[in-house]
Amino acid sequence: MTDIANIVIQGILLGGLFAIYALGLSLVFGVLRIVNIAHGDVLVLAAYVAFVLSDTLAISPFLALLILIPLTLLGGLTFQIGIFERVDRRDPLVPMLVAFGFAVVIQNGLLLLFGTNPRKLDAGAIEQLSVSPFPGINVSVLAVLILVIAIALIAVFQAIIYRSRFGIQVRAVSDSEDNARLIGVDITATFRKAFMMVMLTVAVGAVLMGIKTNFDPFSGASRLLIAFEVVVIGGLGNLWGTLAAGIVIALAQMVGASIDVSYQTLAGHLVFLLVLVIRPQGLFPKVVG
Repeated sequence: MTDIANIVIQGILLGGLFAIYALGLSLVFGVLRIVNIAHGDVLVLAAYVAFVLSDTLAISPFLALLILIPLTLLGGLTFQIGIFERVDRRDPLVPMLVAFGFAVVIQNGLLLLFGTNPRKLDAGAIEQLSVSPFPGINVSVLAVLILVIAIALIAVFQAIIYRSRFGIQVRAVSDSEDNARLIGVDITATFRKAFMMVMLTVAVGAVLMGIKTNFDPFSGASRLLIAFEVVVIGGLGNLWGTLAAGIVIALAQMVGASIDVSYQTLAGHLVFLLVLVIRPQGLFPKVVG
């Protein structure tokens, strides 16, 4: 029973990190209808920026995050204005190919600058802290913090999307850009603000990813795959569904790892495939309104 409880707890906690990976992709994919396949590579790029800030300034990754957030917001806004706004989004393939090209540039740029050696952010003592609520069960304080951050981000974004004037504009644009334009919505400004929300999740996710796991220039593909699976299982655009789906994928990975470490990633993919076959609209499809 202790082993089962540990698997469940670790799966739930890891699900928080997966949800943060997927949160930005959920907003872009499910709300703004852009297939940003560079999302994983942008996460890795931000993680490298955090690594450089932390190493150069000799500060903790959490302090580096305070610097990374405005840098990421500025970079995301520049990319939105300079690239995405200049492509024809009537054909979804066009922005997807642009994002693919951007991902290739990121990978090769990072490879040139940093090589293939894996990097990791050092958060200090918090990485080793744990509590034991029950005999035989140890819970990482860092993992709990990540889950709390995931819940907080989703709660804030949920309130923005469904309880604010800006959220109404975002949903109007998501339903029909032409109709939104007719009622006076500034499409360009709405996309820019929404994309900055996405980049905020990237900054947070990059630092937490860098603290929790190793990363290298080619780590983006695996992060994108996890994020994509979480978004699809959770239901496109359903933010709380993203958290639930992150936990589902993480639990599957923990069960797979308990059988054999080599089965960890495969187990998550198999669960994704199973859900896709049985319920292609996701476990928690977005409720309109």
